Amino acid sequence: MVVNQAPHLALRLPLRHTAGPIEGRSTVRNSPASQYDGPPDFRVVGRHAVFPETSHDEIERINFLAQMNRHLSARVVPGVKAAFDSRVAPAFEARHGRPLADRHETRRALLADPAFQTWSALRRLTMEQRQQAGRWTVIRQRERLAEIAARLTDGDERLKLDPDLAIPRYVSAVDHHCMPGSYHREYFPGDVTNGANYDHAGFVTTGGLLGRYSDGGGHAVARWVKRNLPDFQPKDILEIGGTVGHSTLPLAEAFPDAQMTVVDLGAPMLRYALARAKSLNVHNVRFVQASGEDLSQFPDASFDWIQTTMFLHELSTVALRNIFAETRRLLRPGGIVLHVEQPQYAPDMPLFEQAMRDWDAFYNNEPFWSRMHEMDLDAAMIAAGFSPESLIHGGVTGVVDKEIFPDAADDETEDYGRKAAWHVIGAVA
Repeated sequence: MVVNQAPHLALRLPLRHTAGPIEGRSTVRNSPASQYDGPPDFRVVGRHAVFPETSHDEIERINFLAQMNRHLSARVVPGVKAAFDSRVAPAFEARHGRPLADRHETRRALLADPAFQTWSALRRLTMEQRQQAGRWTVIRQRERLAEIAARLTDGDERLKLDPDLAIPRYVSAVDHHCMPGSYHREYFPGDVTNGANYDHAGFVTTGGLLGRYSDGGGHAVARWVKRNLPDFQPKDILEIGGTVGHSTLPLAEAFPDAQMTVVDLGAPMLRYALARAKSLNVHNVRFVQASGEDLSQFPDASFDWIQTTMFLHELSTVALRNIFAETRRLLRPGGIVLHVEQPQYAPDMPLFEQAMRDWDAFYNNEPFWSRMHEMDLDAAMIAAGFSPESLIHGGVTGVVDKEIFPDAADDETEDYGRKAAWHVIGAVA
């Protein structure tokens, strides 16, 4: 653990072995450019009781979109960078007599270049197609999936829903990453449609880099804690914004004597999450529908560990500050809070990288991405009541089973927002 220091701990963490290589899949590499030969076949993903059934055509549609995402990051993005270096930046400097000043100028300059235009259009289309492909698969069987979820969750006290919960506008007004209805929209009583879509078709954007169960981030965090806090034995763990439990279940499995609580705004996510957890034989988790801004149902000092994973960027600035304050109130003495996110913009981050990372804010329905990634999160943690000396900085990288994805650990491709490598900021109470 690094306390109150900026350097990051880069962990390359092997995940549990769950499957062998795909029969007939070549891993031959003919040149450095082809060193990493793309996502595995969607057929290797882990399935569970409430996982949607997929036809041959649905599988190949997901495979195509995952390969397209991979092509865009591995083959097209380097061309955008070359165009920026050779055309965009020099043209701006020639026109204005000075270099580009910030990421906003850089993005606007890139917008006029055909290389960026092509990449951006294809990436947006791929995101929209990913959501529609996932929805088509789920909608045709959503009543069946809801029935399975009901059999697994009805009467289970580990699921606590609040039908009167008001969905804040920073969520209700946004179809996050092009997902219609975002995390919270219900189409009929007992619905799990958006949870099922989020779970199975997320493979398009992760391309297998988070493992068979899309839980590589959770495993990375659990191992980071065990490595850096070997004596830490939490009894009560809270995850805010846990959706369907991708990052939750690895924590619950790593600390089986702990009671894990997930809060989320979306009832379809939480129904699906409990059904998924039970079918994967993880039983020390409860799922509560609530806003992370108001967790007054839990008394002060209720948790030893509070976690968020790739969640802060979907919050308004006011909501983020409110959630930070709630985490301080809820944390027990000696407990930890950890926030896992893409890296913050900093003076040493090249303007091209900042502008490419900012793409999500302008073209992928993540309106708070840009503001959140320029915030001084240390200052926000201190304002919430944590002392400067208690702050934690680190880093985690999820690496899948190499028999499933043999070249993942050696991949150096940067796609400015999708790579399974994150920063950690937190504090000790």
